[in-house]
Amino acid sequence: MRTTTVIVSGQPAFRIVAAIITLALAGCAAMEHNSGMRSVPFRLQDATIASVHQALALRQLTCAQLTRLYLDRIAAYDRQGPSLNAIITVNPKAMEQAAEMDRRYWAEPSSRLSLHCIPIILKDNFDTYDMPTTGGNVSMKNSIPPADAFTVDRMRKAGALILAKANLQEFARGGMSISSLGGQVRNPYDLTRTPGGSSGGTGAAIAAHFGLIGTGSDTGQSIRSPASANHLVGIRPTRGLVSRAGVIPNSLTQDEVGPIARTVTDAARLLDVMAGYDPADPVTALGQGRIPKSYTHLLSKAALRGARIGVMTNMQGTAERHREVNRVMSEVAATFESLGATIFRFEMPEYDKLAGVVATSRYEARTVMENYFATLGPQAPIHSFQDLVKANTAAVQKTLAEELAVLDGMNSPDYKDRTLNREKLKIRVAATMADLKLDAILYPLQKILVVPITAADQTERNGTLSNGTGFPAVTFPGGFSAPGPTAPIGVPVGAELLGLDYSEDRLLSYAYAYEQATDPRQSPPTTPRLPNEP
Repeated sequence: MRTTTVIVSGQPAFRIVAAIITLALAGCAAMEHNSGMRSVPFRLQDATIASVHQALALRQLTCAQLTRLYLDRIAAYDRQGPSLNAIITVNPKAMEQAAEMDRRYWAEPSSRLSLHCIPIILKDNFDTYDMPTTGGNVSMKNSIPPADAFTVDRMRKAGALILAKANLQEFARGGMSISSLGGQVRNPYDLTRTPGGSSGGTGAAIAAHFGLIGTGSDTGQSIRSPASANHLVGIRPTRGLVSRAGVIPNSLTQDEVGPIARTVTDAARLLDVMAGYDPADPVTALGQGRIPKSYTHLLSKAALRGARIGVMTNMQGTAERHREVNRVMSEVAATFESLGATIFRFEMPEYDKLAGVVATSRYEARTVMENYFATLGPQAPIHSFQDLVKANTAAVQKTLAEELAVLDGMNSPDYKDRTLNREKLKIRVAATMADLKLDAILYPLQKILVVPITAADQTERNGTLSNGTGFPAVTFPGGFSAPGPTAPIGVPVGAELLGLDYSEDRLLSYAYAYEQATDPRQSPPTTPRLPNEP
C-alpha cells in the first residue's frame, strides 16, 4: 500500500491546511483495470474536466478539496498580489455544495454527471437565483434574480458547481473590462494590459486558475476577445444554438453566449451542456436537429488533413504595430499546412465596406433591457432601464444614456438598412467560401496586441465577421508575442476560425488538431502555483 499526501491551502490565503488522502492502490486496481484509468498525480494547473473526474474516481481528490484550491487562488491573487479584479462575487455556499457533491458521489452513482463538481466562473450578467447578478454595476449589487438563466440551470443539472461571478465591462458595453462595481480587470500575462472584453473577468479568472471553465456573452466579440487575450478557447455559437434567456442583454440580434475554457475539449463539453432549445428564446428553435450528440465527436489529431482553410488577408494589418500578431498568425497557418490543410489566401473587399454598417445593438438595447428588468420582480433594486440611467452610477453611463434616447429604434430606416447589410455580409461570406470550397476561414481575433489599461478603447478587433453574419467562430491560442518588461513570456495572440451555420464541431476539431500538435498551454507568471498546491 502507498500513501499519497496532497497539501491544500486554506483561508485566509497562504494559511496552509494539510489534507491527507490515502490511496490504497491494491483496492483501486480493479477500478483502474475496468475503467482503463491510469493513476496520474493530479496537478491543478493542468486540470481538465476529464482529469478532475479521474482524480475523483481514483480517490486522489474530493470535490471539497478541489473547491478549496480554487477559492485559495482567488483569495491570493484577485484582490491581493497582482490584484486581477476578475471576481465580483464568490459563492458563499461553495464549500457546503462541494461537500454535498462528495456525499452524493459515492452514495448515488447517478450523481456522476458530465460536469460533476466542475467549478465554473460565470460572467456576472448570467442570472443566478442564489447570488446577485449585477452586470458590474453598483446600483445592481443586490439584484438577485428569481431564477437561473436557462444555461445556468442546465449547468447545475449537469452537476456543475457555480463557484463565482466574474467582473466584466459594465453591462457588456465595450471591450476594456472595467465596471463601477468591480473596477478594472487586469491581464494576468501582462498586468499593464486589459484582459480583453467584455467577458474579461471570466478570461482572466480561467487563465489564472480561479476556476476550471467559464462563460461569456458576445455581442461584438466579447467571448473571443478575452479568449484571445488570455490564451484560452472561446466559442461564439451559431445564432440559435444557445439560449440567451436570463442573461442581461445588449442586442436582440447580435447577442450570443458561450464557453471560455483552457482546452478545446473542455470548451466542447461545456457547449454540449449549454446548447439546446429554450421556449423563452424562440430563436433556439432554429437549432433543433442540428446539435450533435457531443461537440467532441470530431476531435482528432488528424482533423486538418484535407481541410481547405482560407486566410482572409484583409483581416491583418500592415503597419509595425501589427508585426507581432502577423508573425504568430503566419506560424499558425504554417502549422495548419504541416498538419495536412491546404491554405488559400484571399481578400474580401466587401467586408471592409460592410463591417461598419451591420451593428444593430444600439437600436435594440432599450427594448431588450426593459424586457430584462421586467423579469426581476418588485424586489429588484432597479426596475427599468430608465431607472438605471437615472441612477447615474455606471462606468458606461454615456453609452447607456445614448441607448435610452433611441426611441422605437427597430422601426427606424437605419435599423432596417443595417439588417439588410447583415444579410448581404452573410451571403458574401458564404459565397466566398463556396467559390473557394473552404471549410473555414482563419484570421486573428485582434490585429494588434490587446491594449493597455490606459487606452481609451479596445481597437482593431475582427469580431464583426461572426457577429455581423451569425456564423459561428472559435478562438484558440495561437501563440505569444516576444517577451517584454511587463510580459515575461509575451502577450497572448488568439487565432480564430469561422465557418457556416452549425459548424462548431468542425471548427473545434481544427482547433483541437492544432492544440495537440503545438501544446501551447502556458500559465500566467503573475499567478504562480501556491505553496503545496498539487
